[in-house]
Amino acid sequence: MEKQQILEKIRQAGVIGAGGAGFPAHIKLSCSADVVIANGAECEPLLRTDRLMMEQYPKKIMLGLKAAMYVTGARKGVIVLKKKYEKAIAALQSALDLSTELMLMDSFYPSGDEQQMVYEVTGKVVPTGGLPLDVGAVVQNVATLIAIADALAGLPVTEKYVTVTGEVQNPAVYKAPVGTPLTALIAAAGGPEDMRGYSVVIGGPLMGRVTDDISQEVVEKTTGGIIVMPSEHTLIRQKTGSLENDIRLAKSVCCQCNYCTQLCPRNALGLQVEPHKIMRALALNANNFGEVNGIFSCCDCGICTHYACNFQLAPSRLMKRVKQELLKAGVKPEKKVAFDVADNVESIKVPTSRLTIRLGIDKYEKELELKKELIETGYVRLPLKMHIGAQSVPNIGTGDTVAKGQLIADVSQGEGANLHASLDGIATVTDKYIEIRK
Repeated sequence: MEKQQILEKIRQAGVIGAGGAGFPAHIKLSCSADVVIANGAECEPLLRTDRLMMEQYPKKIMLGLKAAMYVTGARKGVIVLKKKYEKAIAALQSALDLSTELMLMDSFYPSGDEQQMVYEVTGKVVPTGGLPLDVGAVVQNVATLIAIADALAGLPVTEKYVTVTGEVQNPAVYKAPVGTPLTALIAAAGGPEDMRGYSVVIGGPLMGRVTDDISQEVVEKTTGGIIVMPSEHTLIRQKTGSLENDIRLAKSVCCQCNYCTQLCPRNALGLQVEPHKIMRALALNANNFGEVNGIFSCCDCGICTHYACNFQLAPSRLMKRVKQELLKAGVKPEKKVAFDVADNVESIKVPTSRLTIRLGIDKYEKELELKKELIETGYVRLPLKMHIGAQSVPNIGTGDTVAKGQLIADVSQGEGANLHASLDGIATVTDKYIEIRK
């Protein structure tokens, strides 16, 4: 099969980055690269989706990786995962060939961060404002590679594996049609019938978001985890407190110890991410944040907030706010690496086990089962924009009967991703989503 034929199959199937960013895969792979990196390190604590999929679908992952290598011209493929994933390692080793290899990482956070992973594999640092391609690399999540393998077989993206954990009786990795209400997954996992007093984190505990209304949330192509937690949990309070209060605390409590900067993994890579200086500027009501370029390299990993700060301040939330204000003001990052990689880049790595204890979520760390049975749902609600790029445009109308796998929205202008029905039923079309009921 020719390269353009492979890219077209990926485009038609609506494959996007399953790890969270949602970048259309056919666009990311329309390039020339030296190495394709398969991300199986699963950055966040508690999540088990990628680990279990590597155990169950090693041949699909290898097929997707080889396809990505072929279309980009990469001579090398590296699957990155943690040393403790013994079953996944055994499964993948049986599928390797001479052009592919495994890289085994220690269990630290954020091991699955794209910048960290590219550095571990290539020894090169992706510059602020740049992409892994700037150092000859393309990174794809292992779930994305499975979707690419399915696309080559003519199967569009209609289902998603999601970790459901926390305050549920049966934590596991569940398979659901894209667009399934999150309440259906929580119910399947034996979650609380009355959600009053509970909050839900969509994604991982550190970089995931706390939803305001679980009844309106659905499984998207990028959804990796659902964590049910008591609303009074310290982690929930830290993630949902007011920014104004964060600024007041910065003014009154921050002692400029700079632990937040010392433990920042992106700063250690030489990208000049210095949250303590942002805290100082806000405390002094200063509009001048000094050298701002490094702010754009902050990946919102939350180490500064949830691990480094002894006073439970929120440097990461304030960094995010300043970054948004800079972008709104038209400030753009300059593509560069500010410093050499720090000598202590290895010694500052935060062990995941210590992090979960610090967060108070270690009781949720369990071995989980992958459920291959598809969750039953009476309806799905498919957002027209689950990806980076232009919103998909419906090609059906309200009242139309659709079949699972049918193309129901595409991108007529600009770059984006196709959308397919994940359920047989009757469609209702709005400007934001397509709902399908049995």
